[in-house]
Amino acid sequence: MPPRSEEPRRDPTGSRRGSSRGGRGADPRSGEPGVGGISDARAYTPRGRTIREGGGAEQRRTPRSSRSGDPFRPALQVLDGGRAGATRAGRRETAGDGRAGVVRTVAPRPVREPFDDDDAPAPRRRPGPRRPDRPAAARRPARKPRRPPKLADPRRRLRLGTVLTLSLFAAIGIRLVFLQTVDTPAYADGGVTDRLAVVDLPAPRGAIYDRTGEPLAHSVEARYVFADPTRVKDRFATARLLSPLLGKPVSELADRMKQRALPGTRTPSQFEYLARGVDIPRAKQIMALDLAGIGVHRDERREVPGGDLGANLIGFVSQDMVGLEGLEARYDDLLQGQAGKKTYEVGQGDLAAPIPGGYSRTTQPKPGSSVRLTIDRDLQFQTQRILSAQMAQIKGSVGAAVIIDVPTGEVLSQASYPTYDAADPDPSKPADREDAATSFVVDPGSIHKAITYGAALQEGVITPDTAFPVANTIVKGGVTFRDTHPANGRKMSIPGMLAFSSNVGTIEIADKLGRDRLIDYQKRFGLGQPTGEGMPGEAPGRLLPADQWSGSAEGSVPIGHSVDATPLQMAAAYAAIANDGTYVQPHLIKDVIGPDGKRTPGPTPVTRSVLSPANAATLRTLLEAVTTVDGPEGSATGLAAKVPGYRVAGKTGTGLRYADGVQQPGEVGSFIGMAPAEHPRYVVAVFVWSPGGEGGAVAAPAFREMMGYTLRHYRVPPSAVDRSPEFEVFPR
Repeated sequence: MPPRSEEPRRDPTGSRRGSSRGGRGADPRSGEPGVGGISDARAYTPRGRTIREGGGAEQRRTPRSSRSGDPFRPALQVLDGGRAGATRAGRRETAGDGRAGVVRTVAPRPVREPFDDDDAPAPRRRPGPRRPDRPAAARRPARKPRRPPKLADPRRRLRLGTVLTLSLFAAIGIRLVFLQTVDTPAYADGGVTDRLAVVDLPAPRGAIYDRTGEPLAHSVEARYVFADPTRVKDRFATARLLSPLLGKPVSELADRMKQRALPGTRTPSQFEYLARGVDIPRAKQIMALDLAGIGVHRDERREVPGGDLGANLIGFVSQDMVGLEGLEARYDDLLQGQAGKKTYEVGQGDLAAPIPGGYSRTTQPKPGSSVRLTIDRDLQFQTQRILSAQMAQIKGSVGAAVIIDVPTGEVLSQASYPTYDAADPDPSKPADREDAATSFVVDPGSIHKAITYGAALQEGVITPDTAFPVANTIVKGGVTFRDTHPANGRKMSIPGMLAFSSNVGTIEIADKLGRDRLIDYQKRFGLGQPTGEGMPGEAPGRLLPADQWSGSAEGSVPIGHSVDATPLQMAAAYAAIANDGTYVQPHLIKDVIGPDGKRTPGPTPVTRSVLSPANAATLRTLLEAVTTVDGPEGSATGLAAKVPGYRVAGKTGTGLRYADGVQQPGEVGSFIGMAPAEHPRYVVAVFVWSPGGEGGAVAAPAFREMMGYTLRHYRVPPSAVDRSPEFEVFPR
């Protein structure tokens, strides 16, 4: 085996140490041990394992590399034949005796022979405690070598990063699942409100028809024109273009387009009506102008074909199609229907249009129901024409006319004077729009006598043949009551008392009847309470209770004073006489037509028996004297009401008018009659108030024309017996 080189023993710090006994070191070339017999030099294998030298006197160890040295230096020394190591070691080595130190090299690993147990390398072990081969004072304190920094394991970092990334994506995925499935409705509902647009779908208002189905008032499609003042560039120029199309002054239109803030805020108004109910062709012309800030939208307009035809009865609506007066107000809930609504999603800004596939919900409007009245349009027209012609003779007068179908109680015509145009009610006065038949409260006067005589007949106080002396005057409660046709104390018949409208004779009959029974029959005939015809604000009238009668009331009530009644109430009372003594509530509603065309009859009228058919027939005959008596004793008060070819039963009256409980100047002239008298079909009532008291001069002629037209219109045959019975006014 080649000789092994030796080097002085080193301490753990890497410095060279001499012999422990102070002897010379071994000659590196001879391979002999140094003086002292034992060498501390050790040789190391390239793997750092110790081997025994020669006779194995002591183990050798490879020198510990410096802390800053290359860990692969021993291998490099082997490859370089020990030169590099010797050079570096030679510069460092010093000996105790001043000689140059021996260059230490690592001997090549010996070739092991088979079964060479002695030369086998010893097991690697940790270095134990240093042998105390040197004095403690000569040894330098050992320092614990620094452990090299522990490098991170990249595989652990990769695994940790992967886990964190997957966890993040899993959390995002789970959240997305919740958003798309569980929380979708909540988020969708929360955001959809910001994208919703709502458009009202107006419900067409129901129509009002006459009994034949002809429209008295109905709605047609129209347009409204509006302005956005914030977008109008030149309001005066815009107003000049719109004025001829809308029929409004330039100044009015320009003022509406003036920018202003909404009430109570600083927000500028972006909507102002310029016109409502504009017809479609004119609206198209406005759209063609393409004016900035001017728009057109769907609207509805109420048309009244007859203008003032039945205006006081029908009433009118606002621009928003809300009933304000008359039947339009009374049946507003029935006529207006239920508006619809369309709600849908729209984009924002320039994309303010419906979003395809977005939220959309439409509630279809429910059109209003229509009302069919008992009014006959043609008869209504003629009634108004006749009344207006007669009233034109009297200035500042108020008139009312009612025509009732006797068997059914249906009101065929109900006219008022003055009247107005329901299509344009603004110029009219409130008093002109009142329905006089239900709001005109009067002392009926002598037309009330038919009730007194009917009660007396029914109670057996009088008979058709009753006659007694009638004085010219009678005093009740200190008040003197006179007759306009004095009897001068002569015996007068019941027909004569009616023909000459005897106050004295009527008061004497009422004395025999008594106040309680008279009040009872007043109520049976429908006085003191509204008829419930269907008109809003109908006056109930007033009856004086028995315990409030004064002494003069004994004379005034039987002849129609101290009694408040409306023309309609008195007409209904006469209709009961004409209907064989059965009272039928007057009414205006024939049936209601639903949006689906289904017809529902109107309310069933109230009926009650007032007189027996025989007494009712007797009373009708007695009332014929009013239109027929004309002899040496004088003429009856109602000759002007006679209708050629028909027997007429009726009564004239002269009463007073009250407004808000205050008596008005002048008088109320009236006439109520029925024809044909032998079998009445219709009742016509005419009331005329005038400040000068000329009403009686026009009431009877107006009745004659109205009744004559009604009989011809419905083709009622003339009376079988052309002449009424002969009446004796002053029997012997």
